[in-house]
Amino acid sequence: MARVDRHTRLVGWLKVALPLTALAILSTLFLVARRIDPEAALPYAEVDVEDLAREPRMTAPTYAGTTEDGAALTLSATEARPEAEGTPAKAAGLRLELATPDGGRTELLAAEAVMDDASRQVLLSGGVTLTTSSGYRLETAEVAAKLDRTGLESRVPVLATGPAGEIRADGMVLSQDNQTPGAYVLVFKGGVRLVYQPGS
Repeated sequence: MARVDRHTRLVGWLKVALPLTALAILSTLFLVARRIDPEAALPYAEVDVEDLAREPRMTAPTYAGTTEDGAALTLSATEARPEAEGTPAKAAGLRLELATPDGGRTELLAAEAVMDDASRQVLLSGGVTLTTSSGYRLETAEVAAKLDRTGLESRVPVLATGPAGEIRADGMVLSQDNQTPGAYVLVFKGGVRLVYQPGS
């Protein structure tokens, strides 16, 4: 009987002591914990809401499609602005990839681009770099890229390096070869100057 009373008294004491111990531990955690600055705890994005409402834009847009001649076209940008009153659609940080049916690949990088719906083309500017799978790398101020068929054209001076050496020209065109169906050619125009590198 004494053993049962001792057990009952011990359980009774534990029922009181354990919750009090838990409260003491919790209060210690709150007292020792670092103070939190409410302003630092809630970071806000530095966005001008009025500017966004005035000039809407898309972040990291991507467009993919196929041209009439079967080439795969992919456009991506860091930012794009839709067409507005008297202002065409624009993009910044543009990357254009063109994969033609003959297995060729062309990649263009440009700082800016403007969409021309009337002529179904994109005008890339701000320093354009063009790289082809055939080993050419071109640098020019601007390039017009067709969206409905394979066609890239630059009407300003072009500097190219490739398998033949260094090429300087007044312009260039990448288009479908009229003489060989399914093939594509890169043609340099105007005053073309080739610095040939033997063994290249």
